[in-house]
Amino acid sequence: MEIQVSRSICDLIPGFSVGIIEYKDIQVGESPQMLKGRLQLFQESIYFDLLEKNVTELEGIKEWRRIFKTTGKDPNRYRHSAESLYRRIAKQNYLQPIHSAIDLNNFFSLEYQIPIGVYDSDKLIGTVSIKIGEEGEEYKGLNGRTNNLANLITSADEQGPFGSPFVDSERSAVTASTTNALQIVYLRPSTAPESMQKMTQSLMNMFTQIHGGTGTYRMIRC
Repeated sequence: MEIQVSRSICDLIPGFSVGIIEYKDIQVGESPQMLKGRLQLFQESIYFDLLEKNVTELEGIKEWRRIFKTTGKDPNRYRHSAESLYRRIAKQNYLQPIHSAIDLNNFFSLEYQIPIGVYDSDKLIGTVSIKIGEEGEEYKGLNGRTNNLANLITSADEQGPFGSPFVDSERSAVTASTTNALQIVYLRPSTAPESMQKMTQSLMNMFTQIHGGTGTYRMIRC
């Protein structure tokens, strides 16, 4: 799948980087007990850490808030997905298992304090462009609302936007019938390139360990 990052993002955010992982012949289902247990224990650990600090003091959360502000989206009104997860945990509103792909996504998003999107690639058409959303662009999101994408970093195919580090669309959602998937890892520009690569490869390896199939990854960097 061809994936491009727009010049407008690179001009605003030097060092903007994403990890791209493509999976083939996977099986999505209930998460194994190992993943459920690790996710629950990690959330409890985060909750106790947040008793002593604010979510916005965390380096990864802070860096992605700055990115939203740079593209023109108010980070206090539009919180990136990793921050939203952390805020839930701070209220002891712990994430419940959904299915293996989403649960693993959430685990890594919490671990690295970054947004991560996972999409059913059979629902996508043509070249994918990671760009800044324009006025009038919107989609029905997994949060159950129609979301305004203006000034948000978005991923779009030939049918229009389908994902963002804010919330993803219903159209591209991974389900139990998904067999091929695309994962976009919204990395922190401040991270060293070698660490970015290791992080992306680690996510891919754990994903294929749980879901079977094959995975390939690459880095796209401004």
